[in-house]
Amino acid sequence: MTESKSNNGLKVIAALLGVALIGTLIYTSSLYSDKKKTTADLTNQKNLVVEDLNNLKADYDRAISEGDSTNQELLNARARIDQYIDSVKSMKADISALYRYRRQVNVLTKEREFLLAQNDSLRRSNEQLTMQRDSTRMTLERQAQYADSILTQNVQLAKVVDAGSALSLAKFSVEAVRERNSGKLVSVNRHRRADKLKICYTVAANRIASAGDTQFYVQVIGPDGAIMGENAVASFTPPVVSGMSQKESAGVDETGSTDEYEIEDRAIDEMASTQKPDTKSISYSKISNFYYENTALDVCDYVDKKGDGFEKGNYEVKIFDSKLRELGSSSFELK
Repeated sequence: MTESKSNNGLKVIAALLGVALIGTLIYTSSLYSDKKKTTADLTNQKNLVVEDLNNLKADYDRAISEGDSTNQELLNARARIDQYIDSVKSMKADISALYRYRRQVNVLTKEREFLLAQNDSLRRSNEQLTMQRDSTRMTLERQAQYADSILTQNVQLAKVVDAGSALSLAKFSVEAVRERNSGKLVSVNRHRRADKLKICYTVAANRIASAGDTQFYVQVIGPDGAIMGENAVASFTPPVVSGMSQKESAGVDETGSTDEYEIEDRAIDEMASTQKPDTKSISYSKISNFYYENTALDVCDYVDKKGDGFEKGNYEVKIFDSKLRELGSSSFELK
């Protein structure tokens, strides 16, 4: 009887142990399943964080590729996101770490919104500046063309005025003369008898010419080809013709000038400075001075003999104005 009770007790204990083992197995299986599910969920959350970071990076990539110039702030922000992506991929799945990175994603999202808005504002400003620059360039080109046209017209007008105001000779005569004891001059044609050359000319009337003291240059070339008389050199450099700006023609005061006028003036000055007038030079025998009053004027000058007298042969005489333009020439022979 005692042995039967003992066997029953063992059976009860064995049954309890069996139940406990089954419970342990069930609990262990449940824990493993929960851990597996938690790990999968953490991995999924990790992947979502990486995906969010990649989306942020893609936004920066588009903004950088659309920009005309490199934006260093966008480049730095994209580099930080690359570092966060590498850190999240290499970390072990951990709730606290994921929470930390999730918070950082929110911070980076706000930073992205600010930087992209700032970049968009800069891009719009650059577009406006580009439009203004293109408009300014077109305005400058138009003003340069306008100034070029004015300069061309003024140069042509100056040439017309200069040609119209130039003095000319109505008469021109040359003869060799001898001075008698009485002081009277008589014409001769023998070189041994000649004392001087008498050169006379008549300046024609010209109403648009400048009145006042005027000088002509007399050039006498002897039979040997040498310049007689003073044999000095006269030079003349034509002045650069600068265009009169619209501001000047309209009588606009300096204080009321606009940028348009200033651009035009600068363009005219720049083009005028590129002109390189040629300097003229001649050798002359004498300077003939007279006062001109826009009416016909008779002038006579004399070139004295050189050394012992005039040589035998042909002589050529030319008259030049103050700008060294040849007004007339004549030749004669002394026997």
